[in-house]
Amino acid sequence: MAKKRKLGAIDHKSHFVDTVKKKTGGGAPQNNKNGKNNKKKKNSQSAHAIESDAKKKKAQKQYHQNQQPVIPFSKEDAILLIGEGDLSFAASLATHHGCRNLTATVLEKNERELLEKYPHASENIAQINGTATTTKPTKSKAAKSEGDGDVEDDENESPEAEEEAEEDEEEIDEDEDEDEKYNPPVQNNNKILYNIDARTMKPFTRKSAPNHRGYHMAAPTKTGIFNRILFNFPHVGGKSTDRNRQVRYNQELLVAFFNSALPSLAPKGSIVVTLFEGDPYTLWNVKDLGRHAGLQALESFRFYSHAYPGYKHARTAGVIREKKTGEASGAAWKGEERAARSFVFMRKDEAPEEAPASKKKRKRGGEESDSEEEVEVSEVEDFDPNEAAGWVGE
Repeated sequence: MAKKRKLGAIDHKSHFVDTVKKKTGGGAPQNNKNGKNNKKKKNSQSAHAIESDAKKKKAQKQYHQNQQPVIPFSKEDAILLIGEGDLSFAASLATHHGCRNLTATVLEKNERELLEKYPHASENIAQINGTATTTKPTKSKAAKSEGDGDVEDDENESPEAEEEAEEDEEEIDEDEDEDEKYNPPVQNNNKILYNIDARTMKPFTRKSAPNHRGYHMAAPTKTGIFNRILFNFPHVGGKSTDRNRQVRYNQELLVAFFNSALPSLAPKGSIVVTLFEGDPYTLWNVKDLGRHAGLQALESFRFYSHAYPGYKHARTAGVIREKKTGEASGAAWKGEERAARSFVFMRKDEAPEEAPASKKKRKRGGEESDSEEEVEVSEVEDFDPNEAAGWVGE
């Protein structure tokens, strides 16, 4: 009897183990299966999040591309461009915006040094000076090109048809001459100046007519000649890894630029500075720097590079070159694709009065319209303009 009870106990125990295995599916293997399912869920969720972020970025980019860009000048303005790099921005203003009274300045000593740094700049120089070669087909040739391209018909053309074609060309030339009489081409006053340092440039001024005040005649004064002065993406260059030091150097550059540019600014003219958005450029506190120089920030707006066809952001250090050959690399850094913002300044005594309770408003798509009242917070200590004198870059 004892043996039977022992065997019965063993059978009962083995039966209990088998039952547990059937219910749980074997313990550890079941846990592995659940772990795989959880991983699949997490992977699908992360993939969905990445796809959603990509769609948002694409939609935001499309929104910005569809926005009407703000052009802070007109083609009639006298424009001074500072630190033009490869001159592609100036070339776009001359070619696509019809500017005929702009002065583009570069830091390089001469054209030879500029082309060594930016080999492709020769075409931009020609566009600014108005010497770029452009071929304009006549109407008769254009009409022929729109035909079916049958060469035999052109070769077998009768003398009468050739005479008619020549008469048509003469009539077209006469019409073009008449158009030029009524709409004469605007004189190209564009120029390029080399060896111009934004911090120490001499003022561009003209003497104003003397004023009669009672019995005395006031002495003539000098006034600036430029309605618009633009400085796109100012940067001292260099490879310093000390962020605070880089911020300080660029603040000094901007303060010196504001002080040297003011004498060249015409009455009620404006200065436009364009910077990349985000850190460390927000730490420069460009609005505060303008206030130190006697300027008032009027507004800021998103800078759209597509508004300036042909413009490419030029690196301060020049084009990227291959280490082995030394030739210009095709892997260009496309800085023009980065988000950037332009800030408009006027002299404080000439700036319009601010509207009451002026506040920063946020628009759809992350677009912002800024007022001068916006306060910029910086991790870098406040800039003292008195320390900027005598600074020499690395």
